[in-house]
Amino acid sequence: MDSSVHPKRILVIGGGVCGLVSLRNLIEYGSFDEVQLVERRDDVGGVWYLDEHGTNNASEKKPRWPSPAYPGLIGNVLPEFLSFSDAPFPEPPTTPEQPFPTLKETYNYLRNFADQYLKQAKIQLNTEVVRVEELQDGTGWNVVTRDWSTAGEGKTLSNVWDGVVVCTGWYDKPLWPKTEGMDIVKEKGLALHAKWYRGPQEYTGKRAFIIGNGNSSNDIASHLAPLAQNPVYRSIRRPSLRHFVSLPDSRIQDVAPVRRFTLQEDDKITAELQDHTIIKDIDIVFIGSGYIPNPSFLYVRTPNSPSFSLAPLMSQISAEAPQPRRIPSLHRHILYAYNPSLAFIGSVMCFTPFTIADVSSMWLTLAWTNEVEYPSTSKDLLQFEKDRIEDIERRREIEAQETGREASSLFTYSALGSSEEDYAAGLKQEIVSSRPELAKVLPEWNDERRIWRQTMYPVKYQSLRWLKVQREKKASIEENVVINSTATC
Repeated sequence: MDSSVHPKRILVIGGGVCGLVSLRNLIEYGSFDEVQLVERRDDVGGVWYLDEHGTNNASEKKPRWPSPAYPGLIGNVLPEFLSFSDAPFPEPPTTPEQPFPTLKETYNYLRNFADQYLKQAKIQLNTEVVRVEELQDGTGWNVVTRDWSTAGEGKTLSNVWDGVVVCTGWYDKPLWPKTEGMDIVKEKGLALHAKWYRGPQEYTGKRAFIIGNGNSSNDIASHLAPLAQNPVYRSIRRPSLRHFVSLPDSRIQDVAPVRRFTLQEDDKITAELQDHTIIKDIDIVFIGSGYIPNPSFLYVRTPNSPSFSLAPLMSQISAEAPQPRRIPSLHRHILYAYNPSLAFIGSVMCFTPFTIADVSSMWLTLAWTNEVEYPSTSKDLLQFEKDRIEDIERRREIEAQETGREASSLFTYSALGSSEEDYAAGLKQEIVSSRPELAKVLPEWNDERRIWRQTMYPVKYQSLRWLKVQREKKASIEENVVINSTATC
């Protein structure tokens, strides 16, 4: 099909970082008749909106979709990289030693950014997208939503949109390792994905076992170390990437990957490791193995099929395919090759998701106003995915040969990694070629910026050391208060 599209009515799905900046860019820089955003929760912010209601009220039929964030979370991205164009992040009320915004500060930034669009009714909260179906002639999308704004089962509505932007991100469907015995431990409620971690207090004195050494696993381990039974075990396959910053802690013991879990008679867990080590009497296992993209509501016409039957988008790839953890058939990680009136913002993981979402959605806006050119056939649009998969597979093989071990699971199609600046710079170049005035609106993407971004990791390490010292000082003061109070009794 001819890929040139210019949708007039556009629906944005998801009110997190990607959805909010997409809404702004489509409204402020596009030429569309209507742009609307729907969000299934009762507020915007995505993962940065911490819904304190972790479970459903038994008498309430409205579902909840809690954030994977947890109280006390502090980010690992500096304010410069959390700023949308023309909307600088406020100077956080923190110290020079701890310059990273907190969960609450980041949520406040997003909530303030969305305020005008909430007042203009451009954002519709409590609206769950149940199903999105590609129309048979490929000229639009039938979107079925469920309205949870009033009491009851949720009123179902249906509407047709010319274009749909999926901004649901990555942090919705947890990825569980296929370790032998995991299903039994999970069914017993003794294994918990990092998505559902809400703090260490209830695990005081427990023996904890953590899988992974990314940001979530490292945070959970450091939180548990002062309260849980020591050591806290952290099972890892390879050394941590340097941007997963954490302090060394003698109370955390790194161990080999797990071969199998076994449930003991007392409902505790035994872990047999790949190096044949046996760890018994584990009370809780935390899973930090990440997430998989899963827009399960999205149904498209089967490509190259005479029947044009509907099928889930994600059925286009199999678990055996190269790089299966991805949104398939996307040009520039944005446009759906078989029907470019469907787009994704946030389809790939990156170090600076705020700014990448900004430049990506700006590119999409100009693509849909026919100001930015892109390939005119699905075959040519698919070439981007083909080339990237081949490049990633080649680079994974090189890394495995050079290191003698399996390449990192984050070295994948679905993570921009070291190509982040080049990817963003390419998008910006095409944007500026169409609208030169945007050159000073969007940030620069170059080697200097790459170096600047990379300096965040040693800064984060130093901030963690500073926070540790502050906690130790506070604990010492509290201990002296208790001793002095006892002495005067």
